[in-house]
Amino acid sequence: MRKLKLQMQITIDGFVAGPNGELDWAFIAGKDDSEALQQVIGFGVELATGCDTFLMGRQLAASTFCAYWENVADNLPDNPWHSLAQLIANYRKIVFSHSETTFSGRNIEVENGDLATAVQALKKQPGKDILVYGGANFVSSLISLDLIDEYYLIVSPVAIGSGLPIFKDRKVLELESSIAFKHGKILNKYVPV
Repeated sequence: MRKLKLQMQITIDGFVAGPNGELDWAFIAGKDDSEALQQVIGFGVELATGCDTFLMGRQLAASTFCAYWENVADNLPDNPWHSLAQLIANYRKIVFSHSETTFSGRNIEVENGDLATAVQALKKQPGKDILVYGGANFVSSLISLDLIDEYYLIVSPVAIGSGLPIFKDRKVLELESSIAFKHGKILNKYVPV
Protein backbone atom coordinates (compact mmCIF):
# COMPACT_ATOMS: atom_id res chain seq x y z
CA MET A 1 0.00 0.00 0.00
CA ARG A 2 1.20 3.50 -0.81
CA LYS A 3 2.15 5.86 2.02
CA LEU A 4 0.97 9.42 2.52
CA LYS A 5 4.00 11.58 3.37
CA LEU A 6 3.80 15.07 4.83
CA GLN A 7 6.61 17.58 4.36
CA MET A 8 6.23 20.96 6.07
CA GLN A 9 8.30 23.66 7.65
CA ILE A 10 7.36 24.40 11.25
CA THR A 11 8.52 26.90 13.84
CA ILE A 12 10.07 25.76 17.11
CA ASP A 13 6.85 26.82 18.83
CA GLY A 14 4.75 24.58 16.58
CA PHE A 15 3.26 26.80 13.87
CA VAL A 16 3.33 26.26 10.10
CA ALA A 17 2.27 29.82 9.27
CA GLY A 18 1.59 33.11 10.99
CA PRO A 19 -1.94 34.04 12.13
CA ASN A 20 -2.80 35.29 8.62
CA GLY A 21 -0.89 32.60 6.74
CA GLU A 22 2.45 34.46 6.75
CA LEU A 23 5.47 32.38 5.75
CA ASP A 24 8.14 35.08 6.01
CA TRP A 25 9.66 33.32 9.03
CA ALA A 26 10.57 30.33 6.84
CA PHE A 27 12.96 32.46 4.81
CA ILE A 28 14.60 34.58 7.50
CA ALA A 29 15.30 31.81 9.99
CA GLY A 30 18.80 30.46 9.92
CA LYS A 31 21.80 31.46 7.92
CA ASP A 32 21.36 31.37 4.16
CA ASP A 33 24.21 29.86 2.19
CA SER A 34 24.38 27.83 -0.99
CA GLU A 35 25.55 24.62 0.70
CA ALA A 36 22.61 24.67 3.12
CA LEU A 37 20.22 25.43 0.26
CA GLN A 38 21.57 22.46 -1.69
CA GLN A 39 21.00 20.23 1.36
CA VAL A 40 17.36 21.25 1.57
CA ILE A 41 16.79 20.97 -2.18
CA GLY A 42 18.50 17.57 -2.25
CA PHE A 43 16.22 16.28 0.48
CA GLY A 44 13.13 17.69 -1.24
CA VAL A 45 14.05 16.06 -4.55
CA GLU A 46 14.84 12.74 -2.86
CA LEU A 47 11.50 12.66 -1.05
CA ALA A 48 9.55 13.79 -4.12
CA THR A 49 11.24 11.22 -6.37
CA GLY A 50 9.65 8.45 -4.30
CA CYS A 51 6.19 9.89 -4.93
CA ASP A 52 4.00 10.39 -7.98
CA THR A 53 0.88 12.02 -6.57
CA PHE A 54 0.47 15.30 -4.74
CA LEU A 55 -2.49 16.18 -2.51
CA MET A 56 -3.61 19.68 -1.61
CA GLY A 57 -6.54 21.54 -0.21
CA ARG A 58 -8.63 24.14 -1.99
CA GLN A 59 -6.77 27.13 -0.54
CA LEU A 60 -3.33 25.99 -1.66
CA ALA A 61 -4.67 25.09 -5.10
CA ALA A 62 -6.34 28.49 -5.43
CA SER A 63 -3.07 30.26 -4.54
CA THR A 64 -0.14 30.73 -6.91
CA PHE A 65 1.42 27.41 -5.81
CA CYS A 66 0.89 25.46 -9.04
CA ALA A 67 1.63 28.40 -11.32
CA TYR A 68 4.84 29.15 -9.43
CA TRP A 69 6.24 25.61 -9.72
CA GLU A 70 5.13 25.26 -13.35
CA ASN A 71 6.90 28.53 -14.20
CA VAL A 72 10.13 27.39 -12.52
CA ALA A 73 9.92 24.00 -14.28
CA ASP A 74 9.15 25.45 -17.72
CA ASN A 75 11.06 28.73 -17.81
CA LEU A 76 13.82 28.86 -15.20
CA PRO A 77 16.35 26.06 -15.81
CA ASP A 78 19.03 27.89 -13.78
CA ASN A 79 16.83 28.21 -10.69
CA PRO A 80 18.25 26.03 -7.88
CA TRP A 81 14.75 24.59 -7.32
CA HIS A 82 14.33 23.57 -10.99
CA SER A 83 14.70 19.80 -10.43
CA LEU A 84 12.07 19.81 -7.67
CA ALA A 85 9.82 22.10 -9.70
CA GLN A 86 9.85 19.63 -12.61
CA LEU A 87 8.64 16.85 -10.30
CA ILE A 88 5.90 18.97 -8.75
CA ALA A 89 4.72 20.38 -12.07
CA ASN A 90 4.41 16.93 -13.60
CA TYR A 91 2.85 15.15 -10.62
CA ARG A 92 -0.71 13.98 -10.63
CA LYS A 93 -2.31 16.58 -8.33
CA ILE A 94 -5.52 15.96 -6.45
CA VAL A 95 -7.27 18.96 -4.94
CA PHE A 96 -9.80 18.32 -2.18
CA SER A 97 -12.67 20.78 -2.12
CA HIS A 98 -16.31 20.75 -1.01
CA SER A 99 -17.24 23.68 -3.24
CA GLU A 100 -14.99 23.94 -6.31
CA THR A 101 -14.91 21.58 -9.30
CA THR A 102 -12.04 23.02 -11.36
CA PHE A 103 -8.64 24.58 -10.70
CA SER A 104 -6.07 25.85 -13.16
CA GLY A 105 -2.78 24.03 -13.51
CA ARG A 106 -1.20 20.98 -15.01
CA ASN A 107 -2.37 17.43 -14.13
CA ILE A 108 -5.02 18.57 -11.63
CA GLU A 109 -8.00 16.49 -10.57
CA VAL A 110 -10.64 17.63 -8.08
CA GLU A 111 -12.05 15.38 -5.37
CA ASN A 112 -15.33 16.52 -3.81
CA GLY A 113 -16.05 13.38 -1.78
CA ASP A 114 -15.20 12.29 1.74
CA LEU A 115 -11.54 12.99 2.57
CA ALA A 116 -10.82 9.77 4.51
CA THR A 117 -12.53 7.54 1.95
CA ALA A 118 -10.78 9.18 -0.99
CA VAL A 119 -7.30 9.08 0.60
CA GLN A 120 -7.68 5.45 1.66
CA ALA A 121 -8.70 4.58 -1.92
CA LEU A 122 -5.67 6.48 -3.29
CA LYS A 123 -3.35 4.57 -0.96
CA LYS A 124 -4.66 1.30 -2.41
CA GLN A 125 -3.96 2.34 -6.02
CA PRO A 126 -0.74 1.15 -7.68
CA GLY A 127 2.09 3.62 -7.92
CA LYS A 128 4.63 5.47 -5.85
CA ASP A 129 3.88 7.16 -2.53
CA ILE A 130 1.73 10.28 -2.10
CA LEU A 131 3.04 13.66 -0.93
CA VAL A 132 1.38 16.61 0.77
CA TYR A 133 2.99 19.98 1.64
CA GLY A 134 0.07 22.00 3.01
CA GLY A 135 -1.91 24.17 3.69
CA ALA A 136 -2.43 24.19 7.39
CA ASN A 137 -6.17 23.42 7.55
CA PHE A 138 -6.01 20.65 4.96
CA VAL A 139 -3.01 19.00 6.64
CA SER A 140 -4.69 19.34 10.03
CA SER A 141 -7.68 17.40 8.66
CA LEU A 142 -5.40 14.64 7.33
CA ILE A 143 -3.64 14.41 10.70
CA SER A 144 -6.91 14.34 12.68
CA LEU A 145 -8.13 11.46 10.48
CA ASP A 146 -4.86 9.51 11.05
CA LEU A 147 -4.11 9.47 7.32
CA ILE A 148 -0.44 10.59 7.45
CA ASP A 149 2.04 7.68 7.42
CA GLU A 150 5.29 9.66 7.59
CA TYR A 151 5.91 13.20 8.86
CA TYR A 152 8.91 15.15 7.54
CA LEU A 153 8.95 18.32 9.62
CA ILE A 154 11.63 20.92 8.91
CA VAL A 155 11.98 22.82 12.17
CA SER A 156 13.10 26.42 11.66
CA PRO A 157 15.06 28.07 14.47
CA VAL A 158 12.46 30.79 15.00
CA ALA A 159 9.46 31.27 17.29
CA ILE A 160 6.58 33.43 16.07
CA GLY A 161 4.38 33.41 19.19
CA SER A 162 1.08 32.68 17.45
CA GLY A 163 -0.05 31.27 14.17
CA LEU A 164 -1.58 28.28 12.43
CA PRO A 165 -0.88 24.87 13.97
CA ILE A 166 -1.42 21.56 12.19
CA PHE A 167 -1.89 19.48 15.34
CA LYS A 168 -5.31 20.03 16.92
CA ASP A 169 -5.36 16.94 19.14
CA ARG A 170 -2.81 14.84 20.98
CA LYS A 171 -0.71 12.84 18.53
CA VAL A 172 2.05 10.50 19.65
CA LEU A 173 4.82 10.16 17.07
CA GLU A 174 8.09 8.26 17.03
CA LEU A 175 11.24 10.00 15.83
CA GLU A 176 12.89 7.85 13.13
CA SER A 177 15.66 10.21 12.05
CA SER A 178 16.96 13.73 12.38
CA ILE A 179 19.23 15.75 10.09
CA ALA A 180 20.70 19.14 11.02
CA PHE A 181 21.13 21.45 8.06
CA LYS A 182 23.97 23.96 7.98
CA HIS A 183 21.62 26.97 8.19
CA GLY A 184 20.16 25.90 11.53
CA LYS A 185 17.04 24.08 10.38
CA ILE A 186 16.50 20.48 11.47
CA LEU A 187 14.63 17.84 9.49
CA ASN A 188 12.85 15.36 11.74
CA LYS A 189 11.17 12.26 10.34
CA TYR A 190 8.36 10.93 12.52
CA VAL A 191 5.98 8.00 12.16
CA PRO A 192 2.74 7.42 14.09
CA VAL A 193 3.03 5.13 17.10
